[in-house]
Amino acid sequence: MRWENLTVESRHDRTADAALFGADAVTTRTFDTPEFRGITFHEIRARSILNRVPGASRMPFEWTVNPYRGCTHACVYCFARKTHSYLDLDTGIGFDTQIVVKVNAPDLLRRQLASPRWHGDHVAMGTNVDCYQRAEGRYRLMPGILSALRDHANPFSILTKGTLILRDLDLLRQAADVTDVGVSVSVGFVDTELWRTVEPGTPAPERRLDVVRTLAEHGIGCGVLMAPVIPFLGDEPAQLRATVRAIAEAGATSVTPLALHLRPGAREWFMAWLGRHHPHLVRRYERLYADGAYAPKWYQRRITRQVHDLAEEYGIGPARAGMPRRLRPPEPAEEPERSGPTQLTLI
Repeated sequence: MRWENLTVESRHDRTADAALFGADAVTTRTFDTPEFRGITFHEIRARSILNRVPGASRMPFEWTVNPYRGCTHACVYCFARKTHSYLDLDTGIGFDTQIVVKVNAPDLLRRQLASPRWHGDHVAMGTNVDCYQRAEGRYRLMPGILSALRDHANPFSILTKGTLILRDLDLLRQAADVTDVGVSVSVGFVDTELWRTVEPGTPAPERRLDVVRTLAEHGIGCGVLMAPVIPFLGDEPAQLRATVRAIAEAGATSVTPLALHLRPGAREWFMAWLGRHHPHLVRRYERLYADGAYAPKWYQRRITRQVHDLAEEYGIGPARAGMPRRLRPPEPAEEPERSGPTQLTLI
């Protein structure tokens, strides 16, 4: 396992050799409980927890915190699958079942936030893998992370599919009293059959919308990233309408659609799944994504227009200036492929 390949500067400087963590610091565990059966956890002590987003990114933030690598949500389209290849781990089933846990993340973050070199920039979480995935129920890293951000009045945002975020409701409210806090929940569709096949390890869409509703009841505005909208499986007008209506009824402050994108690593896994479950769609996908990871701009514009029209009909809309800061989807761009480790962004 190529643990030593992950370096503090490797995302920017290919000559760096200071390991983020060493192989001698890895403890591998399994737990014989139903919720963790078949999952292996690699506990490591990271040397850095604040990750700078690559300069070419279109994201509205520069820094992220990712306490986990790999994700038990097992979303077949997850773009972050490629990050497992940097550790010589499998990007398919291995990504779903081999979870790297940065057990010292809270303490390390507190030290880094206290550094005179840190200037209090916005920190985004959940932009690589979900910080409220199933593993968080056992390792409980987020309370310490949120406490550190609160104590330093450091602005932050969270994107999640996990209902476990409600466990930390009090911490979110405390942080919101002293700094800028944004929360977004990812709900790309409410089709139960589609959810069971493409997001098998996640809470059901209606449970995620319950999170939106609960946060709103406690004074924490929550937007919905309607992602991904899956071509030919979740993009029928009736499906879009049902999803936007459910989002509005949950009390979301905004809805922002994002069409499925298939980066290397995710593309191979998703297309294999598509061939097993919907073989008649394989050629259509090959044509739609013939030019790269993103769907054509005409398709993205069509989805965006339909969702925004529905949002206006139901009394919500995209995030607006003056609203609490939230994650926004990246603008589609023709970015060069990178051969080395990098901080990827968004679902």
